[in-house]
This record gives sequence, C-alpha cells and structure tokens, in this order.
Amino acid sequence: MKVPWNLMKYLPLAQRVLSRGRLPAILIAVARKRSSGGGWLKSLGENLSLSQALCVAWWKGEYRAISKPALVAVVAGLLYFLSPMDAVPDWIPGLGFIDDLAVLSWVMRKWSTELQAFRRWKEAQPKEVQASLERAPAPDEPMAAPTDARGDR
Repeated sequence: MKVPWNLMKYLPLAQRVLSRGRLPAILIAVARKRSSGGGWLKSLGENLSLSQALCVAWWKGEYRAISKPALVAVVAGLLYFLSPMDAVPDWIPGLGFIDDLAVLSWVMRKWSTELQAFRRWKEAQPKEVQASLERAPAPDEPMAAPTDARGDR
C-alpha cells in the first residue's frame, strides 16, 4: 500500500519528533485542535482517538508492542492533522478535514494489525488506565524507560 503523497513529508518530521522527545507537545496540540474543532472533527473521531491513545500509552511505557514504522506513521498522521495548510486547508468549511480523514484512514488500514492489537489491549485495561490514555502527557513529562524483551526496565 503506497504512502499518500501528502503524508510523505511528515514521516521524517515524525521521526524527529520521536527522537527529540517532543511527542507530548504534539499530543497536547492535537487535543487542543480536536476540542476546538466541534462538529467538523466527528468524522475523524475513532481514528484520531486511537492514534492519540496509542501515542500516550507508548510515551508512558504502558504499551510498546508496536513497530517503529507503525509508530512513525501514526505520529506523521497526527502531524498532518495539525497542519492547517495541507492538501485541503482546514479552514475551508465542510472540506478542510477530508484529507486529514483520508490520511488517518490510510494509516489505520496500513497498520491495521498493530492498531487492532493496541485496541484490544486498551479495551482489556481497567477503566482508570483507559481514561489516563485520553489525557496527553505534560510537556515536561519524561518518556518512560524502554523495556527489554521480558518487560523489565
């Protein structure tokens, strides 16, 4: 499955965001844009929520069973969502989020196996954990230490 041309420039940016520990800032910006978007963002709903929750769980070290390429693609999709001047500018009423929906849908289809595994993991967690995945980490919250193959830190 070919990467959408309009997402290509966001992949290296996503890698830099992850390597520089800037993911919390991106998640906070996504949450702000999502809460201010009103009815326009309903179509992005579940894809956006799952992407955000995955990034939060990964940052907190609660879920690391995702490949690096899949994580980069998810972060790139969120960066694309944040960009006001993408293929169809977000300020165009009724049309502005169509390309965002297309990009996030592509990410969800391309990495469906890994994202479905995360969805099952998330749904198996206690309600408190699920609720915590809806909140972006603080900008200064350090990333949890990576775990080894046995789950030890």
